[in-house]
Amino acid sequence: MNYLYLLLNLGSLSVPFLFSFHPKLKFYNYWKSLFIGIFISMLIFIPWDIFFTIHEIWGFNSNYYIGFKLFTLPIEEWLFFICIPYACVFTHYSLLYYFPNLKLSDSISKTISYILVILFLVLSIVNYNKWYTLVNFTLAFFILLLAIIKTPELLKTYFLTFLVMLIPFFIVNGILTGSFIQDEVVWYNNLENLNIRLFTIPIEDTIYAFTLILINLLVINLLENKKSISTIRQ
Repeated sequence: MNYLYLLLNLGSLSVPFLFSFHPKLKFYNYWKSLFIGIFISMLIFIPWDIFFTIHEIWGFNSNYYIGFKLFTLPIEEWLFFICIPYACVFTHYSLLYYFPNLKLSDSISKTISYILVILFLVLSIVNYNKWYTLVNFTLAFFILLLAIIKTPELLKTYFLTFLVMLIPFFIVNGILTGSFIQDEVVWYNNLENLNIRLFTIPIEDTIYAFTLILINLLVINLLENKKSISTIRQ
């Protein structure tokens, strides 16, 4: 099914995009900041993706994409970094709109943050010889550390909204890694990861998603706060 990866991308984007114009949510107000966040995250993840694909740390099953490539990556992979962050950021802000008290306390948020920072650093060091594990947890370490310093309030909500996002994540990423279909859309060289799977999903993918979404939210948060300060000063 050559259109499977494309359909997964568009399916993930369709509902969030349509509801972006909901008169109460008005998610389109975040578009400028969001697209800057998407652009910045692509500057990080696309070169990483190209490197991993060239060196066969992971790859793509040609039976599931339409065949057009850009810098060794299927066009669907480029769309992934637009559609998935858009859907996840929309989910984050929608949850905060409908559940305004969805927030961890300062102490719990700080505790989780520091535990994760230490965990990411340790896993990076211990698994220095596994490319996916090393790059994945190293980036997560630095991005989470930046969030702790710059936007600790964001983490108080993100730790909770990310748990909700894991539900569609397991569905979409499960299909990409071989759940419910004959072969995987994306294959992995298990010598370059921990070879621990959550169903069919490499455990690193959960942290990959965590970091990808956090980068976008971090950029949006910083830009929106800057915009608010400028408005107040005027």
